[in-house]
This record gives sequence, C-alpha cells and structure tokens, in this order.
Amino acid sequence: MSEEIRNLEPQSVWGHFADLNSVPRPSKKEEKVQAFMIDFAKSQGLEWKQDEIGNILVSKPASAGMEDRKKVVLQAHLDMVCQKNKDTDFDFKTQGINMYIDGEWVKARGTTLGADNGIGVASIMAVLASKDIAHPALEALFTTDEEAGMTGAHHLQAGFLSGDILMNLDTEDDDELSIGCAGGIDTDVDWTYEEEATDAASEQAFQVKVEGLFGGHSGMDIIYGRGNANKVLNRMIYDPQEEYGWSISEFEGGGLRNAIPREAEAIVVVSKDKASEAEEYWKELGAALVKEFATTDPNIRIAVDKVDLPAQKMTATDFQRFSAALQCTHDGIRRMSPDVEDLVETSNNVAHVSLAQGKMNLKALQRSDRESAKFDIADSVGAPWRILGAKVEHSGSYPGWKLDPNSRMLGMMKDLYVELFKEEPNVLACHAGLECGLLGQHYPNLEMISFGPTIKNPHCPDEKVNIASVGKFWGYFLEALKRVPKS
Repeated sequence: MSEEIRNLEPQSVWGHFADLNSVPRPSKKEEKVQAFMIDFAKSQGLEWKQDEIGNILVSKPASAGMEDRKKVVLQAHLDMVCQKNKDTDFDFKTQGINMYIDGEWVKARGTTLGADNGIGVASIMAVLASKDIAHPALEALFTTDEEAGMTGAHHLQAGFLSGDILMNLDTEDDDELSIGCAGGIDTDVDWTYEEEATDAASEQAFQVKVEGLFGGHSGMDIIYGRGNANKVLNRMIYDPQEEYGWSISEFEGGGLRNAIPREAEAIVVVSKDKASEAEEYWKELGAALVKEFATTDPNIRIAVDKVDLPAQKMTATDFQRFSAALQCTHDGIRRMSPDVEDLVETSNNVAHVSLAQGKMNLKALQRSDRESAKFDIADSVGAPWRILGAKVEHSGSYPGWKLDPNSRMLGMMKDLYVELFKEEPNVLACHAGLECGLLGQHYPNLEMISFGPTIKNPHCPDEKVNIASVGKFWGYFLEALKRVPKS
C-alpha cells in the first residue's frame, strides 16, 4: 500500500511520509527513527548534530537569492502515539504503519497513523531534499519524546539553535494559525491496598468490560465530552451504599496520558446470593450509560460475563475507598476560557488505572493555559488519593505558550493565507500541548508560529489525514518560506 501513498500529490511529502512510517517510532523508543533521520541528513550532504537527549538538528544553507533573510527553524517531533484496536495484532516497536487510502483520507489499519507529527516531519524532509525550493537558511529541529512528556523540548540546550523564526508544523487544521497552547503536568498515584481470600462456596466472579468508546486526543478532543472508559467502568462497579457488597480483584483501563481511554475492564467478586441482583443492576445501568453516551460514543459496549473466581480480592473497606476516590477524581473539562470563545482553559484526563495483587497505579494529565490553574487541578486530582495515604507525584510540568498578536511573522502569515485562499484564517490558541512553550523558555527571542494540514482523531486508531489538505498546506508552507522577512 505504500506505493499507493507515494503516488499522492505532493509526491515529495507523501514519499517521505511513507519512508518515515516504515520505521518504528514509539515515544521513548526512538533510536531507530533517530538513526533514520541521521542517515537521511548524510544522504543529502547536510550538516547535522544530535544533543544528549536525542534531538537532531539538520542545517541547510539559503537558496540563491535568499541569503539576506532571517534564518528559520523548521520544527516537528519524531515520535508518535501508539494506540491500536484490541483485536489488531501489531507491534509498534518492530513494525511499520500499514497505511491505506479511504476516499479523501489516508488512514492506518487498526492503529494510529502517525500523521501527528509525521506529516510535519515529512514536509521538512521534502524541503531539505529539494533542489529547487526557494528558502532562507534553515535549521530543521526534530525533537524527541514529545508525546510522552516533551522530553526533547524540555532538555533543549541554549546555543543548539541559531535561528530567528520557528515554524512548528504540528497544528491539525489547515485553516488555523496557532499562536498559543496549554501547559501541562503529569500526576502519578501509587497505592498499596489490603487483599483477602475469596470463597468458592459463597462467591461468584464477573468480568465487567467497557469498550468501543471513541477516545481521541486528551487536549484537542476533551471539548467533545467523550466517555472516559476508566470513569465509566467505575460507575458500573461503584457501590456507595454497599447494597451489593461486592469487591474487585483487578481493574485495568486506558494507556497513554494524552489519549482519552477507550477500554477498561474489572473482575468483580459478588456473593452468590447477590449475583442475580447484581447482574440485573449492571444490565439496567449499562443500558442507561449506552443511552447517555449515544451521541459522543455511539459504539460504546458494556458487557458483563461470569469468569473463574480469583484467589484474592480487595478487602471491602479498601474497595469502598478506591471506588470513592476514583469517583471523586475529576475527568474532562474543568473550566472554559473566560477570554477566548470555545477554548478549554483547564482539564484533566484520567488516562490509566491499573490495579491487581495489592497495588494500584493511576496516571493522569492536567492541562491549562494558566499556570496557577494547572497546579490547582493537579492538586485536586491528587487530593482524594492523598486521603487514602497513597503516594502522589507531579512531574513533567511544561508551560503554555502565547504569541504576540502583533507579531510581524503572524501578520505575514495571515495576509498570505488571505491572498492564497480568499478567506481569513482562524488565529487561535489550542488546548493541546505544543512544544513552543518550552522552546520559548529556552529561546525567548525566537518568534514562533504553528500550522499544519487537517488531521482528525489523533491519538486513537481512527486517526486520519486529509489528502487535499496536505497539498493545501504544502503550497502555503513553501510560499511562506519565500516571504520570510529580511534580517
């Protein structure tokens, strides 16, 4: 199928995207794609360097007649979010992405596509490999581990870059110019709980499973109010009045911090004399939840099946504490921006919950374009777990980014968009975490803007990139390079 993709226009971009997608590139396991990018730079006879954290910088002199322009940093991240459907047999550490064309879109079979940020990387490669594209002096910055902590941007050293303007190619709508983004912080919770033996004579076990949720990007898609599988599952097993007296032996849901969880399951242990009542309760509640999420998650499925009784379960007291704490942990939008219409200001994603054999771990990602609100929601997420005596750690904090709306570069990009497409672009901030905030901390005088083609459903297996949009973006990108102001 890669040949079908390579024949799309512009062929230079799609060809490099196919090359890139043949190389495994999970976050934190980027050795193969880093070697791929270094080999590419060498093949083009271009200068390159790599820092200790893994960021790669490839330099290319200005084309003829463009030597007097400001130097531009072209920036994209090498890693991709690795999510797959449960029934898809795929190893992101060893396999390339299986792409195909579906009408107006390029998709992947059962996995994330990696268009985020692979199209940006491929576009930069196409410019670096070109012999006839007009451009100023370029530095191509390929950062590492953006999706799982922005590690590369965090650790970028002063003096690594020498450019004046940075074009970040990680925005996901072709009619948008991003001039701001949310900051973020990770929260990890570790809790040790008590277990007790089950009784085969008096107890029955059930698997309660939530699946088929839409998922998506925990920043860009949080505004849609989609179901979080961890929270939906907890509603299925929450028993505040201890009417059914059940407990659990396992709970597993979600995965990456920046992906809204689509699947979760738990093993519930019920006394046999309450089993039929419990099944009826789950049937009614499951039907109600399917109706509740019918608009945002039309494929939601909730299943309850009898399974073998495990040897151990949580004590009743610790189960009540766990399910109450998870019920209290905020998920989704906390506050909309009072200043920008339809922009989420602050949110949390309960990304992953894993519980078994006396140990529980929860991972969450908080976002906000206000530093004070970011730290406040992080404290709020940790608070119910601190009451339990759990270990709560916050890490990986990164700032938001706000560009001067009177920026000369922004003015040029807006005017160019109107000239090419006869309409105004949407100039806005987003609730995702772009690397611009961190890059701006390291290089405060670097003028930055973000744009890109239309990518839908990033961070989930429904990810797709619009074919025509890539052509539109490519033409806009090349014309913008020609109009970079003089030094």
